[in-house]
Amino acid sequence: MADFTATLPRKRMGAGIVFSDGAGRVLLVEPVYKPHWEIPGGAVEADESPHAAVVREVREELGLAVEPGRLLVVDWVPPRPDRTEGLMLLYDGGVLTPDSTACMRLPPEELRGWAWCTGAEAGQRLSDLLARRMDAAIRARGDGSTAYLENGLLVV
Repeated sequence: MADFTATLPRKRMGAGIVFSDGAGRVLLVEPVYKPHWEIPGGAVEADESPHAAVVREVREELGLAVEPGRLLVVDWVPPRPDRTEGLMLLYDGGVLTPDSTACMRLPPEELRGWAWCTGAEAGQRLSDLLARRMDAAIRARGDGSTAYLENGLLVV
């Protein structure tokens, strides 16, 4: 008998990580292939957990070996003309020391650079959706919660 779950809809998944510096600013990366900055992370591959995806993506994008902390945000993103619906997760990456950032190595074919940003600066550099997601992550980290969002908007 065939597995019923194989007939169920599939969703795109992404996983990111929120790193901070000693001043509480968040780390953003600047892709070479789009106008807006990004939160470190990326797509979850087939048969890969979101947690494992974050570990892999941070190693590939920043050259760092990390152990993600607790889940800060779950964001369901509705479909749009150029993308399927998706489920995006953000983990707490804790505080990166100057020694850690000195070890970062960016793939030049993917990332132009990185920067520490205040919440306001992140809001200017990120797309509106990612700015809302990052804002929710900063709040969740501060109050010890996990935020559930839909299209970047908090759902009660």
